[in-house]
Amino acid sequence: MTFSFNRNIIRWIIIVSSFIIISLILWNTYTFFQNFKVEERSKMNTWSVAVRDIGTPRLNDEVNIVTDHVITETIINTPVLVINENGELSTSRNIDESMLRDSLDVKRLVDQFKNENTPIEVNMDSNSKQLIYYGNSPLLNKLKFYPLALLLIIFLFAAVVYFFYRSSKIAEQNKLWTGMAKETAHQIGTPLSSLVGWAEILKMENVNPEYILEIEKDIDRLQTITERFSKIGSVPTLKNMDIVEVTKSSYEYLKSRTSKLINFEIKIPDQKINVNLNEQLFSWTIENLVKNAIDAMKGKGDLKVELAQLEQYVYINISDTGKGIPKSSFTKIFEPGYTTKKRGWGLGLSLSKRIVEDYHNGRIKVLTSEIDKGTTLQIKLKQS
Repeated sequence: MTFSFNRNIIRWIIIVSSFIIISLILWNTYTFFQNFKVEERSKMNTWSVAVRDIGTPRLNDEVNIVTDHVITETIINTPVLVINENGELSTSRNIDESMLRDSLDVKRLVDQFKNENTPIEVNMDSNSKQLIYYGNSPLLNKLKFYPLALLLIIFLFAAVVYFFYRSSKIAEQNKLWTGMAKETAHQIGTPLSSLVGWAEILKMENVNPEYILEIEKDIDRLQTITERFSKIGSVPTLKNMDIVEVTKSSYEYLKSRTSKLINFEIKIPDQKINVNLNEQLFSWTIENLVKNAIDAMKGKGDLKVELAQLEQYVYINISDTGKGIPKSSFTKIFEPGYTTKKRGWGLGLSLSKRIVEDYHNGRIKVLTSEIDKGTTLQIKLKQS
């Protein structure tokens, strides 16, 4: 208990520390971005003073060399447009000439620069003034996307950590369930051996053979259950078998041991259909689905098992007239621990999904379901 509590404390410390570090990085990035923006503004103010004192630099202007030197020292990469009082372009810097040939492109640039930075007004003399529009430098634009890139990296890192933690937790749970299943099989083995011995003694005591036959059937069933539990956690052996016969056998066993209030119906082909199966695990799946259907009907209703062949696949549908499943829960019912019953651990359908999909490379799903009308679950397996 103490170890678990300390581990949770450590986890929360790591989470909070990571959040603080991320917040500091983002804040420093934002601060650096703003400071850099202020520095660019200061350079543009310096350049505007040069424009005012020297005049707007023009081609072949005698002072062009001096102005160019000022520009080089102040706005190396910053895109600039200088617009006179008539709304005409006086000069530009660090902008592709092809974009300046079209007045509409110039207007778009002006609007863009206006959104990025407040234009600087320069009074050339008492009668004229100019507006300097400037955009963010390439470096500033790159810095603008840096926090997004950082957040993306953090998100990907968090996703990797989450999936690693989830995988570790699932592996730990699987290991626990495997250990419990094998221990259960081991514990059942001892009284089962004793029951086999008692059955042999009863044969010598002139007990009604029909009673002994039923006892032996239940002993065989317990042995099958023991084998099922012992196979959990290990790769099962698949054999080429007639799925029609295996399904029919499982159906008849369950029918003989179920309330007469359940109206059973089976519809299977007359010919054999071979599929790579593990008989014990597949029978367990059919048993889980049938029992789940009986529980959904509260022990009274119609239950139908239908097996059909289509192209290279075999479909087993198990239908009931129970309470139905909401569409939002079609996939949830196969999750470990999901149950609507007051009793039970919600492992039957989860185990069935694992047997069908992981061990037999098939598919299991809710085919149809309507509230208060019933549900049909479908198993899909490939023929061998």
